[in-house]
Amino acid sequence: MANGDDDIQTVPDGISFEEMLAEVDQDDTGNDEKTAADLEAVFDVPVRLSVVLGRTRMPVAKLLKMDIGTVVELDRQVGEAIDIYVNDRLVARGEIVLVEGRLGVTMTEIIKAG
Repeated sequence: MANGDDDIQTVPDGISFEEMLAEVDQDDTGNDEKTAADLEAVFDVPVRLSVVLGRTRMPVAKLLKMDIGTVVELDRQVGEAIDIYVNDRLVARGEIVLVEGRLGVTMTEIIKAG
């Protein structure tokens, strides 16, 4: 199957490319399931978590006129999902919850990389 492209890989008859990849992905035990222990090396890596309730744009003059009690209109509706970012990358959506008098977030949707 040569068509001039050097990056095309051929596989023996009867074996799919996915089957070959599965063999490479398996560890020495033949078990390709990952556990939390596999990530232990990154447990202490600090990340920045941001929860975005909404956004708005305004001129600096309006910003300087703001005082306690000023209402800022955001681009979200009440009850609409909020965005959860890790290191400026959208990873999930969730809802605001109240737990023992403190605001929190419960994740309702995980955003898959793509």
